[in-house]
Amino acid sequence: MKKLSYSLLAISLFGMYSCSKDEPNDPVIPNEEEIITTMVWQLIPASGTDTVTFTFTDLDGDGGDAPVIVNDTLESNQQYSAQITLLNELEMPAENITDEVHDEASDHQFFYQPTTAEVTIAYNDNDGFGNPIGISTNVNTTNSSSGTITITLRHQPDKNGSGVAQGNIQNAGGETDIEVTFNVLVQ
Repeated sequence: MKKLSYSLLAISLFGMYSCSKDEPNDPVIPNEEEIITTMVWQLIPASGTDTVTFTFTDLDGDGGDAPVIVNDTLESNQQYSAQITLLNELEMPAENITDEVHDEASDHQFFYQPTTAEVTIAYNDNDGFGNPIGISTNVNTTNSSSGTITITLRHQPDKNGSGVAQGNIQNAGGETDIEVTFNVLVQ
C-alpha cells in the first residue's frame, strides 16, 4: 500500500510540474529590419564653401512610384567631411535609422563605390572592434570628371573578410539594407 501511495504522489507531483504556468508560451520575435525611406549624404568642404547634399527618397518602398534622387556637384581638388543620415519618414516624426546603425555598429558597414578615380572615400569612424562603419567619411576629389557613387549599407557583413575594412564590398557578404547610386559631377 505504501508503494501505491508513493507512486500516486510522484505522479501527482510530476503532473503539477509539467503543467506549470511559469513556462513562457509566447514565441520569440526576431529583430525586425529597419524601414529606410530616405538617405541624405552631406559633404562639408574644407574650403568653407556651401555644403553639398545628395538625397534619395522612396516613401512607398520597392515598386510603385520611382524614388526621388537629387544629385549635386563636387568641387575639384577639394577635401570634404561627409556624414550620412538614414530616415524612416513613414513615422511621425521621422525615425532616425542612423542611430540604430550606430548602436549596432559591429553588425553594419557602409560601402562607397565611386566609378571615377578622381573621387576617393575613406572611413572616419569605427565600431567597438576597430572596424569601419562608414556613417562618417572623408571624401577627396582631384580633377574634373563625372561618374557615379554607389552607397550600400550591409547588415552583418564579414568585417574580417579580405579588403572589407578598406571598403571592398566583394568579400563582405551580409544582407543589403539599402543601396543607392548617385550621379556625381566633379568640376
